[in-house]
Amino acid sequence: MNIWVNEERCNGCEACVPTCPYHAIVIQNRVAKILENCTYCGACVPNCPLEAIHMEERKYVAEFSARGVWIFAEQRDGKVQEVAYELLGAGRELCQKLGAELTAVLIGNELENGSHTLIQMGADRVIIVEHATLKDFRDDLYSDIICELISEETPEVFLAGATAIGRSLLPRVAAKVNTGLTADCTGLDIDIERKLLLQTRPAFGGNLMATIICPEKRPQMATVRPKVMKKLKPEGMRQGKVIRKSFPETTLNSRIRVVDFIRDVSQKVNISGADIIVSGGRGLKSGENFALVEELADVLGGAVGASRGAVDAGWIPYSHQVGQTGKTVCPKLYIAIGISGQIQHRVGMSSSDVVVAINKDSGAPIFDIADYGIVGDLFEVVPLLTKALRERK
Repeated sequence: MNIWVNEERCNGCEACVPTCPYHAIVIQNRVAKILENCTYCGACVPNCPLEAIHMEERKYVAEFSARGVWIFAEQRDGKVQEVAYELLGAGRELCQKLGAELTAVLIGNELENGSHTLIQMGADRVIIVEHATLKDFRDDLYSDIICELISEETPEVFLAGATAIGRSLLPRVAAKVNTGLTADCTGLDIDIERKLLLQTRPAFGGNLMATIICPEKRPQMATVRPKVMKKLKPEGMRQGKVIRKSFPETTLNSRIRVVDFIRDVSQKVNISGADIIVSGGRGLKSGENFALVEELADVLGGAVGASRGAVDAGWIPYSHQVGQTGKTVCPKLYIAIGISGQIQHRVGMSSSDVVVAINKDSGAPIFDIADYGIVGDLFEVVPLLTKALRERK
């Protein structure tokens, strides 16, 4: 939205000032002025006796001239994150069906090497916006820049990872360009006839999967859960176009100031990137019994995961949780111990290369997706498995 004051009509009567719940209106030189903390609630508009305050929808896009698939290439400290390469893999498939170009948008500072890698991983073009102010992610700056880029070219599809950054960024962009957004997608496809993005995500607490479309607005926007899409193999000789964009200092003036960046050192292991994960669930009966999981993971050189039930019970920190409300993982080997395998958990690990399930309930849903299943008492099976692997090692 955009709000402005017709200075020729305004006489500084101050009737609008008390109507603003955010104190975002002041009178300067007998004219009302809208401050930066305005939330566009519109409360002031009908209360102006001279109809001098106007609010209108800001048009960033021409809705029926859309083209191309764009992905937001998330970076931290100048290093492109793995989720960007996963999005390129998904975007490549969408482009083949749409007959479109794949563009990566990279915002930050000192990003030269990142652009070449993005091209090798599938991008046809990389749009770079580079400035010292953009080194650290800031919602307002990044969203304003992306909206301006969208207004110039109008992509058909715009994707970002469902990370802390992506979940903060894309809702702002979607609101500003007046389009829809589907969050936490686990599947993407194209309705070729209508050129619609089919966005699949868990719904109703993960009890079913919903496919969502955005037929009337462009770009069609979605955040995609990390480790769900497969990244492509790099092509060293692949060529692409690097486009550098610059913006005036006024655009790069943020209301947010980054005081410090403190890394989380409490999380001992990042399960998101682990090749081997051993996870425990409620079947372990207590937090002390997670020692069985930790011992097996140690023998295999893997990470320790957990179901939501185990985390909710306080047996293990949230940083280990796998599933819809935890982390999505894609290891080469996933061992589920005492986990029933409800859909909320399966959404987070079903793309694992090999799944091994250990559970005394032969009808547990986890066996539906397991490559290998062991029906038995985990307190007997896991120590024997750990011993055998240790001896072989």
